[in-house]
Amino acid sequence: MASPAGRIRPGRYLGLFALIAVVLYLLVFFTGSGKPTPKLGIDLQGGTRVTLTARTPDGSAPSKDSLNQARQIIERRVNGIGVSGTEVVLDGNNIVITVPGAQGNEAKKLGQTAKLGFRKVLDAQQTTAPPTPAAPGTDNQSPQQIQEAKAARQAPALVTGSGDSLAESAPAKQALAAFTCSAQDPLRGNDDPNLPLMTCNQDGSEKYVLSPVFLQGTEIDNAVSSPPAQNKPGWTVDLTFKSGGRQTWADFTSKNVNQRAAFVLDTQVVSAPTIQSAIVDGNTQISGNFTQQQTKDLADILKYGSLPLSFTSSDATTVSATLGLASLKAGLIAGGVGLALVFVYSLFYYRLLGALTIVSLGLSGLVVYGVLVLLGRWIGFTLDLPGVAGFIISIGVTADSFVVFFERLKDEVREGRTFRSAVPRGWARARRTILASDAILFLASAVLYAIAVGDVQGFAFTLGLSTVLDLLVVFLVTHPLVSLASRSRSLSRPGLTGLGGVQHLAEERRRARKAAAAAAKEA
Repeated sequence: MASPAGRIRPGRYLGLFALIAVVLYLLVFFTGSGKPTPKLGIDLQGGTRVTLTARTPDGSAPSKDSLNQARQIIERRVNGIGVSGTEVVLDGNNIVITVPGAQGNEAKKLGQTAKLGFRKVLDAQQTTAPPTPAAPGTDNQSPQQIQEAKAARQAPALVTGSGDSLAESAPAKQALAAFTCSAQDPLRGNDDPNLPLMTCNQDGSEKYVLSPVFLQGTEIDNAVSSPPAQNKPGWTVDLTFKSGGRQTWADFTSKNVNQRAAFVLDTQVVSAPTIQSAIVDGNTQISGNFTQQQTKDLADILKYGSLPLSFTSSDATTVSATLGLASLKAGLIAGGVGLALVFVYSLFYYRLLGALTIVSLGLSGLVVYGVLVLLGRWIGFTLDLPGVAGFIISIGVTADSFVVFFERLKDEVREGRTFRSAVPRGWARARRTILASDAILFLASAVLYAIAVGDVQGFAFTLGLSTVLDLLVVFLVTHPLVSLASRSRSLSRPGLTGLGGVQHLAEERRRARKAAAAAAKEA
């Protein structure tokens, strides 16, 4: 027989829940800069879809391995840059990035190849004319255009000698003088690191003849955006190298003091500083005419890896939320109808206990809303249609916990106990069942979240979250409220609690047992 170890002080439990709710909503209203509303996914608020088409220098189809690697790197960039609720999927030779809200520009930046190389500056000239604007329809460069650009700007004749004796050649001077910077570079992301390069900086104000790459960007260990400071008027990107890259950079800077080194990103020079002294510790800055956002974007792109392919840019297209909102409306109507039926059933079958069920469900919804707001701010969680479905299903899960508890109460009353004495005993039995069922459901949600992708993960997350909050409400609200009701003479009346029929049956059984005992005694 279960022990009556369920006698509690209900006020303490209810006070703890009230404290949790107050702290939760203090965080909701007094932390963060956004509105106190959950973040919505693209199916509920609309957004932007960007299609990136992979290209190779020879025009051949990219391999599946390189496409999957590119998708994984873009996903890491999504997590690092903080673009929440984004989907990155493969569609043939395209990578489709879907971003909720008005973040199309962020999505387009995610597709940068970020092919970084360090080259020695052999010659440089200031330009007098602005960069040639890109002609309409030149985004998608053909393999022939790429090969022609390579022949003109990566010819071995651009330099003479080898190793430390590299020098500009006479043809290089002539080619550089005739070279015109263009806003659209056919070589973007497709230059050969083993050949010299003729290129421009990002704003087209200077053009260069550069040596082959002596240090690859893959040797970067970390990259962070750094604000202006003393003797550093602008924003910079601070780099640290892996052990091999640190030694290569130390050797180069030691041998090339007062020479210039170019940091070349996707064939464009982002910075070409003069080496003032040997840098032996590997801590290096990329400086330039950068804004804070530009340094953050560059640091994040370098930190999370170079893409194995280059991609043609694509205009962002707006995705309407009309269909999602219609589905949400239908889902909310279905959830409302289901919730109303739960209320009617609870009131009809459990009466006062059913009213406590309604109160508990309302408080559970209050906590869920606050948690969703904070999760959206803290981890970028976005609520989508599958997540809404998870919450609707959780109504039944929460109601099931109440039913288990109330039916245990009926069992205790059926055995002849009063409502007050039945509560601790019934709770001691019911909580084991509630914990077991919620643990199984949470485990199933966790496994589903771990092995699933995309929308299914959202469903699993909200279902698991609701399961945890169900335990919070049942233990801190429902059980204490029932305990308080059992101690009140007016609230514990059989006709009000819905236990009258059970108590009547228990009384009949008691009388029958007495009659049987009396008959046995007479016999």
